[in-house]
Amino acid sequence: METDGLRVIIPAAGKGRRLGSDVTGMPKAMYRACGKPLLETVLEQLDFVRKKDIYIVVGYEKEKIISYFGDGYSYVEQKEQLGTGHAVEVCRPCFEGFDGTVLVTFGDMPLFRRGPMKELCEYRAASGAACVLMTAENPELDMWARIVRDGEGRFSAVVEGRDCTPEQAKIRELFSGVAAFDSRKLFAVLGEVDRDNAQHEYYLTEVPEIMARRGWTVETRMTADGDDLRGVNTPEDLRVCEEIMRRRETGVSG
Repeated sequence: METDGLRVIIPAAGKGRRLGSDVTGMPKAMYRACGKPLLETVLEQLDFVRKKDIYIVVGYEKEKIISYFGDGYSYVEQKEQLGTGHAVEVCRPCFEGFDGTVLVTFGDMPLFRRGPMKELCEYRAASGAACVLMTAENPELDMWARIVRDGEGRFSAVVEGRDCTPEQAKIRELFSGVAAFDSRKLFAVLGEVDRDNAQHEYYLTEVPEIMARRGWTVETRMTADGDDLRGVNTPEDLRVCEEIMRRRETGVSG
């Protein structure tokens, strides 16, 4: 796809309290796995996008991220961390007039790979869908968001793990958090997202449901490796992600 028609937003403003940031003063995205910051691994997999078209959303100890990665990328400050939807909302002024694909991925999720993300963006652009969600199955991730479908199998909603009913919790198709959007349609509905959820945050996951209610096309693309969905919130998460990264480097299967 033409790079002029693709931009990326990476929320990376989190503090990482459970990782010990109160002691280390290190933003979550700068914790290291396999010798490099989580965010660096994420950016390496986005080499099909021009640096200036990658918008890194910074907050806690933002200078440490900016000084490490330098001036090539675009940085947007999220002064309050009010959820993933809010992280994208603060980028709105940078996207005025942009009519293309916006990929949203995350600075603390280093296991997503170049191929599936590039294919997701290409599919979004070719299909004209308002939104394409990357999904996967991984029974170990029982708190992940579920893809809810209607009686005909069409996308209906994304429900965060904390907000699932017992029946929804049985759904096996999980939302990875990574999605490709039509930029104009994304920002057209983003203001409709509310905080009526367990975390009292603005969830980006509400956007596809709003789009579907408007009759816009929302599709999913499943990635084969359910470990791609893993992120880092705790020292144990960091250990597991690092193990998976090392296995992939050596070509050893799970």
